[in-house]
Amino acid sequence: MQLSLRDVIFLLLISTSVMHTQAQELAPRAYWPAPTGTNVLVVGYQHSQGDVLVDASTPVEGAKATLDFVSFTYQRSFSLLNRTASLQINYPLVQGDADALVNGEFKERSISAGADARARLAINLMGAPSMDRKAFRELVANPEPIIGASLLVSMPTGEYDGTKLFNAGSNRWAVKPALGFIIPLTHRWLFEGEVGAWFYEDNHDYLGKTRRQKAVISSEFHLVYVHRNGIWVSLDANWYQGGAATVGEGPEQDEMNNSRAGLTLVHPFNRHHAIRIAASTTIESKIAGDFDSFTLGYMYIW
Repeated sequence: MQLSLRDVIFLLLISTSVMHTQAQELAPRAYWPAPTGTNVLVVGYQHSQGDVLVDASTPVEGAKATLDFVSFTYQRSFSLLNRTASLQINYPLVQGDADALVNGEFKERSISAGADARARLAINLMGAPSMDRKAFRELVANPEPIIGASLLVSMPTGEYDGTKLFNAGSNRWAVKPALGFIIPLTHRWLFEGEVGAWFYEDNHDYLGKTRRQKAVISSEFHLVYVHRNGIWVSLDANWYQGGAATVGEGPEQDEMNNSRAGLTLVHPFNRHHAIRIAASTTIESKIAGDFDSFTLGYMYIW
C-alpha cells in the first residue's frame, strides 16, 4: 500500500503507551481510522518514577518506585460489519525498584519480569466506515465527526508472587469497555476523548487473602494539532475515580480521585517509519498515582 507522507500521519492512530497502570492511560488518536489491512508495529520504552507500583489497598506510606518498561505492540485494521475496526495486542516487560513503609517497617524489592499483556478491539460506530486508500484520503482531506467503541482486556500473564506487595503482574483479569469520539474543530485541530470504566476480577492470592476492587471510572481528552509537514502534537489530560479495595475481611480502603496531564509528539520520517515522544505528570493524586513518566516509541507501518 503506497501512502503519501500526509497519509502516514493519519495512520499513526496508535499512540500506544507503555503505562500499564490501569485507568492512567493518555493515548491520543486511539479512534482515528485507517484503511482496511493496515498494520502497525510499535516498540516502546517508558521510564516512570514516583508512586507508581503501589497497591492502594495496602497500608503503604512513603512509597517510591523507579520503573523502566519495554513494550511490543501490534495492531491491524480490518472491516467489521462494514465499519472500520482494529485489533491491538500489547506485551510489556518491566524492570525496576520499589520501596515503602509497610505497617511501619521498611520494605524494598527489585523486579525484572514480564507484565500483564493486553488486547484491545475497537470499532467506529459513526463516521469512518471501512474504507480503501482512496476513501481514506477523502476523510483525511475533510475530517468528519467519529464515534467509536472499544473493549480493552488486561490478562494476568505477568510474573506474580502472592507473598509480595510489589509485582510485575496483577494476578487477575480486568476489562475496560469505553466510548470515544473525535470532533474536527478545523482540518488541523481535532478534539478527542474517551469515557470508560475498568472492572476487576478478584485476586484470591493476595498476601494469603482475597483482594476485591470496585470499578474505576476513567476518562481522557486530547487537543490535537496536525502540522503541515506531517508532525502532530497533542495536549493530553485524564481523570479517573473509584477503585476502592478490600482485602479479606478488612475495611474498605479509600478510592482514587486522580488526574494527569501530558504532551505527545509524533514525527514521521517516511510512509513506513515514525517516532513518538510523550511525557506526563500528576495534576492531582489521592491514591497511588503521584508519578512522572516519559515514553519513546518507534512505529513501523505497512
